[in-house]
Formats: sequence, C-alpha cells, structure tokens
Amino acid sequence: MSRALSILTPDAQYDDDAELERETAGADFAFTIFREREAERIDEAQWRAADALLVWHEVFIDRELIAKLDNCRVIVRAGVGFDHIDLDAAAAAGIPVCNTPDYGTSEVADHAIGMLLAFRRGLMFHDQRLQRSPVAEFKPGAPQVERVRGSRLGIVGLGRIGTATALRAKAFGIEVIAYDPELPRGQEIAVGVSRVDNLAELLETCDAVSLHTPLNEQTHHLIDADALSRMPAHAVLINTARGAVIDIDALYTALVEGRIAGAALDVLPEEPPNMNRPLFAAIERGDERLKDRLILTPHAAWYSPASRADARRLSTETLTRYLRGEGLRNCVNAELLKQYGHH
Repeated sequence: MSRALSILTPDAQYDDDAELERETAGADFAFTIFREREAERIDEAQWRAADALLVWHEVFIDRELIAKLDNCRVIVRAGVGFDHIDLDAAAAAGIPVCNTPDYGTSEVADHAIGMLLAFRRGLMFHDQRLQRSPVAEFKPGAPQVERVRGSRLGIVGLGRIGTATALRAKAFGIEVIAYDPELPRGQEIAVGVSRVDNLAELLETCDAVSLHTPLNEQTHHLIDADALSRMPAHAVLINTARGAVIDIDALYTALVEGRIAGAALDVLPEEPPNMNRPLFAAIERGDERLKDRLILTPHAAWYSPASRADARRLSTETLTRYLRGEGLRNCVNAELLKQYGHH
C-alpha cells in the first residue's frame, strides 16, 4: 500500500490506544480512536477521511452520517448486533457492512442461564437479605424458587447463542422449546430440542422464556402486552438480545400487576436507561411491587476480558482482510449491495 489506510473508531469500548487492533492490522493501517456516544462530537473531516469504520454500539451510523463517508470502503461492527447501522444507506453508497458473530457466544449463553438460576435458586433474594440482616434472614424462601429440572424453557431464536443456551439448559434437565421462523426445518433435531411454529404456543406453555433474536422490523416489540398476557403468572422473562424486542412499558405493567413473576434484562431500549420510563421511575422511587421481581445488568452479557479481546481481534481481521483484497466475511448487507448493483 502506498499509504497507511485510515481506520476510524468513534466509540471504542476499551481503555488503551487500540493496541490490539494495531498489532493485528500491522503497519499498513492507522487507527484514530474516539470514545463518543454522538457522531456530532467528532469533526466532520475525520468521517470524510476515513477509509473504513470499526464501530462498537454507541454511535448511530445513520443515512446522514453515511453521506459524509467520502472514502469509506467498509464498515465493520466489533460485535454481533447491527441495528444501529443503516444497512440500506450503506449499500446505496456501495459500502459493505460486516459484523463479528464469532465472539461472546459462551458468555451470553452463560449470562442467560445465570439469570434463570438467579430467580429459580433465589440467589439475589437471599444475598440481599443476608447482606442486610445475616441472622434474622438466615432462612430459605425466595418467591421465584422452583425446581429447575423438569421445567420448560422457551427460547426465541435458535441461532448461535440460542443454541448455546439450549444446550446449557438441557444439562440442567430442562425441557427446551424453540421458536424461530427463520430456522431451517430439522435444525432443532440436531440440537435435541422441541419446536413450535407460533410464538403464542411457546409463551403459553413455558415456565421461562429467553430471547435470542436480532432486532429488526419483525422483532421490534415482539414481546408486547398481548405476548406478556399469554405467559403463566409464575413465568420469568430473560432478555440478553436487544432491548427493543420487548415493549418495556408493557413489561412494567405486567410486573406490577403480577401477570408474570419476574424479568431479567441485560439490554434496554435506551442505554443507559431512560429514567422517564415507568419502569425506571418506579425503580427510582422504590416501588415495592417490583421488589424481587427484576434483575438488571448493564449490557454486560457479552463481556469477559477474553470475549472483548476476541471482538477486537476478529473485527480487525475482517476489516483488514477486505482492504487487502482478501474478500468479505460476515457481510450483513450483501443482498442490499446486489440490489444497488454493487457486487
């Protein structure tokens, strides 16, 4: 290469100066690192000069921003979800968008099962009480405790993480039911789980439901008031996918009215949370109706030091491979690129 290619990261999720990225890419690439949540906080000249974007999940890569990417040849997401990137606008501009699906699978599946166990074994309940009053509260009796073996877990989305979660659940003696309209027939047999063809059946017959679906037009508010009303009153809902898959205001109503037993959320429709939402306003004022009914983690299901290193290394490899002419991998707007005449 005649010059070092410019790689812009607007929202780095690490503390160093892209040391792993620079080591992985080599001397042909120059990295410019920001840690912003808003694109406007980065000078427009930086966007226009970038040969490629290596992005996390804080800054929206929308149509207006893509119009400024004069030199950009590829956008790579250092992570799985890409609902914050306008795939159509990128394709119209001839820019492939790639994600990094081969990291964090184990961590997210572990997190989902951990959330289920936290409810069913009363881990949070007992810990909070014993921390407050070790002698008086030294007794069992958490409200969501139920035998795990023999229970039914519904998994919405049997992709990589959904499958990993299903296999972990089976090891606990849980019967797993999957709903995934995009899944090829017979894939559930390979995993050894049952399958239903409509979401209502899964919701009505499972003791817990874990969401593992991408966020798109079909899955936005997939779990709405109607869906929540179909769940048994003792059921718990787990979301380690994307926040907007659940109508969080409807979830608040279902929790405070006792329509479901509990919810464990690693992802929210707005992150950090919008404190004007009824759920978070209720948390802030200490609403007793939510007590012991809600587990929150800060979009941390994917995280471990090893997982973050994998995301950084693999995303950098995807980007540099393409810029060196070694082909695309994990392209998520390939069909749109074809529609716009880019091959």
